[in-house]
Amino acid sequence: MNSSGRLLSFLVLGMMALSCTKKSEVSEPTSKDKWKASSAEIAEDNENLDKLPEEEHKLLPPPQVPSPITRKNPARVKIKMEIREQVGVLADGVKYTFWTFGGTVPGPMLRIRAGDYVDFTLSNHPDNKLPHNIDLHAVTGAGGGAEGSFTAPGHSSTFSFRALNPGLYIYHCATAPVGMHIANGMYGLILVEPKDGLPKVDKEYYVVQGDFYTKGNFGERGLQAFDMEKALKEQPDYVVFNGAVGALSGSSSLVANLGQTVRIFFGNGGPNLSSSFHLIGEIFDHVYQEGGSRITQKNVQTTMVPAGGSAIVDFRIDTPGNFILVDHAIFRAFNKGALGMLKVEGDHNTKIYTGKTKDAVYLPEGQNMIPISQEQKKDPPTGDTLDARMRTGEIVYKQNCLACHQANGEGVPNAFPPLAKSDFLMADKARAIRVVKNGLEGAITVNGKTYNSVMPALLGLSDDDIASVVTYVRNSFGNKSDVVTLDEVKRAKK
Repeated sequence: MNSSGRLLSFLVLGMMALSCTKKSEVSEPTSKDKWKASSAEIAEDNENLDKLPEEEHKLLPPPQVPSPITRKNPARVKIKMEIREQVGVLADGVKYTFWTFGGTVPGPMLRIRAGDYVDFTLSNHPDNKLPHNIDLHAVTGAGGGAEGSFTAPGHSSTFSFRALNPGLYIYHCATAPVGMHIANGMYGLILVEPKDGLPKVDKEYYVVQGDFYTKGNFGERGLQAFDMEKALKEQPDYVVFNGAVGALSGSSSLVANLGQTVRIFFGNGGPNLSSSFHLIGEIFDHVYQEGGSRITQKNVQTTMVPAGGSAIVDFRIDTPGNFILVDHAIFRAFNKGALGMLKVEGDHNTKIYTGKTKDAVYLPEGQNMIPISQEQKKDPPTGDTLDARMRTGEIVYKQNCLACHQANGEGVPNAFPPLAKSDFLMADKARAIRVVKNGLEGAITVNGKTYNSVMPALLGLSDDDIASVVTYVRNSFGNKSDVVTLDEVKRAKK
């Protein structure tokens, strides 16, 4: 072998040796290795906890996230949290008595660093009816802190713990009946940052899914009570993000700018259902599955999050638009409330996504539309005043019409006609009533443009709801008309 050949062999052997070295650095321990728990480093250190610098943890309402921890050493962190039993909004027109940590569902997100020593004080407001406690999955100790935090109304309890394992963990009330306490909204997330922190991103948000069980069906208005029978059967009426239908939409939507990196700390309070967490129109670049402390998957469409579990997802915004957060067990999203929105502004890049570039009529033979049925509502009659019809009509519109005709009533070009300043809608009140009740199929002309699509019959709406929603659309979005009465709906149907 000449000198060139010897040099090449040396380089190849060197590269092989380097490759083997790198492989051994990332490989999992085997039976030949002495295994050591990741928590042992902190559990066995000689840190003098009494001399740690103290800091107060600031509680923020969801979806806000506490700032990343920049200090390089452990601290003694003081966390004070109050429990409140209070009536809040579960959906438009639907109220519910929530049991809350910090007055919100979920409770505030907590953020500490591996090695921190936490003094946790839980206060149960004097107006509350029941004792509560907290089980933090980040705690190594009896009941995750539940034993040390059981607190009667009008009392406070304090316990302390050392954060041994980095990761994203659920916390929840663990007072019997545990399922009922969780089902009423008593859960949240605690992040134990690794000592070196997480990779930096531009935006961080906090989202927790939960399932709710009410005496009335989805959308049934009024103050709803917890239904234990439905909870036992695991048949929720509501599956929502951050405690309410619409908590992450409209003016409460998450926001980001084109080109930014976004991180969502996602939890699932349950108490029963797992989540198929998905962001429509995006791909998760990184996923820390099950809330673990390292990236375990890349380029993920949907990540499973069990009840009482979590995940961290990172992604970059490459195109503007409205991106919809869902539980991809999809009836939960569009029929039970598990919807949220991430709004991204910026200039469109057609190299990534064009939007629709062509629209043409396609009429295959043998197509039959199946009407969409809904259970009949049992609400008391709204009454034929304009104010009452408008209030109820807005709720009915959001539940049944908004997805196609949009929040501003402008519809979707070439698909769903506008209601805003619509000559078709305003020309014939009786026709508008019949369209809502019976549906509409075939070509129509609205404001000079032809639409040839199908509106399914909303068979589940009561006459009272039809009077309200037609009143609402004929007096919203720039439209102005009189009230639609219950008698007019009954006559128009004949």
